[in-house]
Amino acid sequence: MSIAIKSVVSIHYTLTDENGEEIDASAEREPLVYLHGAGNIIKGLELALLGKEEGDRVQATIAPEDGYGEFISELVQHVPLSVFGDEDEPEVGMRFTAETENGPLSVLVTAIDGDQAILNGNHPLAGKTITFDVTIESIREATTEELTHGHPHTAGGCGHHH
Repeated sequence: MSIAIKSVVSIHYTLTDENGEEIDASAEREPLVYLHGAGNIIKGLELALLGKEEGDRVQATIAPEDGYGEFISELVQHVPLSVFGDEDEPEVGMRFTAETENGPLSVLVTAIDGDQAILNGNHPLAGKTITFDVTIESIREATTEELTHGHPHTAGGCGHHH
């Protein structure tokens, strides 16, 4: 069976940046299981895996537009520390959800500059070309329930109510 839309696919991967530095790898964990065509993984990787078969090894270099998007400078904001109040003093590396006019946005405190916190709402890999080295472990057809829910289920179901 080859990977097609509505396939449940299990992969092991290593993700590296433009310099070949490892960002993430699944080798020490369970494989990543996703529903192909449901947006469970980035578009560029989904396109690279389409039509591949169990046991195939795939190397895919993915540009920002097919990965985690371009870096958007407007998502970097300087915010007065006073908006955080006395109890929620931000620290570099802290991540939280900010309410924006477009809905909730995950932001990272990247720096404290005097009385300002510098917040970045971009994905950490935005603007970066990345490479996935993937081994396809298994492929199967998705169940009706998985297709309805938009993600694969383990033996006990998906663990939440829809």
